[in-house]
Amino acid sequence: MNDLHDLELLLRSRVPILTIETRDELPVKQLFASLALRMAMPVMAWSATTGLQRIDLDLAPQRHASDPQQALGQIKATPSPTIYLLMDFHPYLEDAYNIRLLKEIALDYHSLGHTLVFVSHALKLPPEIAFLGAAFSLSMPDRAQLEAMIREEASHWASANPGAQVKTDRKTLDLVTGQLRGLTASDARRVIRSIIFDDGAIRADDLDRVTRARYRMLEANGAISCEFDTTDFAEVGGLRNLKRWIERRRDAFINPTNPRDLPRGILLVGVQGGGKSLAAKAVAGLWSLPLLRLDFGTLYNKFFGETERNLREALQAAGAMAPCVLWIDEIEKAIASGDNDNGTSRRILGNLLTWMAEREAPVFIVATANAIEDLPPELIRKGRLDEIFFVDLPDAATRAEILAIHLRKREHKPMDFDLPELARLTEGFSGAELEQAIVAATYLAREQQAVLSTAHIRDEITRTRPLSRVMAEKIAALRHWAQTRTVPAN
Repeated sequence: MNDLHDLELLLRSRVPILTIETRDELPVKQLFASLALRMAMPVMAWSATTGLQRIDLDLAPQRHASDPQQALGQIKATPSPTIYLLMDFHPYLEDAYNIRLLKEIALDYHSLGHTLVFVSHALKLPPEIAFLGAAFSLSMPDRAQLEAMIREEASHWASANPGAQVKTDRKTLDLVTGQLRGLTASDARRVIRSIIFDDGAIRADDLDRVTRARYRMLEANGAISCEFDTTDFAEVGGLRNLKRWIERRRDAFINPTNPRDLPRGILLVGVQGGGKSLAAKAVAGLWSLPLLRLDFGTLYNKFFGETERNLREALQAAGAMAPCVLWIDEIEKAIASGDNDNGTSRRILGNLLTWMAEREAPVFIVATANAIEDLPPELIRKGRLDEIFFVDLPDAATRAEILAIHLRKREHKPMDFDLPELARLTEGFSGAELEQAIVAATYLAREQQAVLSTAHIRDEITRTRPLSRVMAEKIAALRHWAQTRTVPAN
């Protein structure tokens, strides 16, 4: 009802052009069919396959108007005010003749009274008509609407199975409805239909199916990927100070009493291979929340404006999955300002900063960076991020802990190895280099047809030249810089 009310207000404000970006056409048509009754105005829909068709009445399509120029000409010649939904019209917005026709229809609004509504998955109006348009966004179904969908699908199942009723209970229904929040009406209905028509019941074991289906649909744009089970991420060697900081804020984030004080996020900087990515995963593991990764590489698009739209969709998906942890890896590579991308980096930064400052959904950001000097100061100020942690090379105790973790992962007993000696020998090794030493030692033991031992690992350690020695000056400068500017993660 809110969409119907808001849309009616927009149309009564005499806007000649509307744009609706959505992949979900059916709710749009239903919305305008209801609007036709309220405003006593006919609604026509156009597509390249059907031509013009009245959607508020059951009338046959005018297939002769399937050509876009012919359809626009007919719209311009129609004397009575009408709402026209132009479905997937975006490929024809590059034609100068079409643009001129659209502009003339819009400029003649005072006499024609037509409203042109562009409906497509992606829309950018040409500058000739953009100033005449306004954007409208469909809201996601609320809890009451989702429950109504569940009742409708349960009724359909009961009709197909005479004498039977869908089995569920109030608690399970509430949990399933909560997990469906953030999906479009069509996506939510598909998930509901799949669990009901599977066995005629909505049970507690359906909750995991709903959650996974929800994540698969929301990550469909490719820029967001999801980790469902994050409990293993809590097992990370070291990072004691970071873990304490995270644990202290767990309850405030998951059960907030004041949304204004919600933890916002952290920035992790440090030595390459030192475990920044693992630390980002550890946050989700310690809070038992889903981990989302924002991949800036898939955001960038050669077409003007597409990259910003991809970012908006990715951030909307993150908000829909809340509460969650959003991991942005090597953030400096994505938003460092440059002069060779037509200003895309600056627009991306602006959109990201606005979202970081204004978001209300419980999305905790964990950004990692190798070159903090490339980041703009407005990104890392307090209020957008809570703290900057430095992930340093592990000390001896942490190195022993990391070695034990990787030995257990490979089904070895840490007590069978001389971990204090190995920790002493690996001074200056990063977490990644410690893991690789065990991997290489495993190959060596296999070649010798022997059981992995301390000697195998020791041999591989002596052959390794860690990054802290190869790039000693650079890493020393980074560690010196971090001493007075960041909080130690360990």
